[in-house]
Amino acid sequence: MVDVSQHKLVPEHILLEEEEVQEMLDEYDVKRTNLPKIKRTDPAAPDDAELGDVVKIVRDSRTTDTAVTYRLVIE
Repeated sequence: MVDVSQHKLVPEHILLEEEEVQEMLDEYDVKRTNLPKIKRTDPAAPDDAELGDVVKIVRDSRTTDTAVTYRLVIE
């Protein structure tokens, strides 16, 4: 079986600590439930991601070098 998360086209997915999540939510003045969602079963999601966790996704970008997005882990 191929590990999709290791493919070169899949962006880096980082599971955030609760302190980092709170800083990000305060910085952008959003609620956790307002974040885009990612399923816990998504092949690119970190293996240790649990319901309610927040994942930071870092993609390469032509215009800004890197683009960062955050996703809430759902069922």
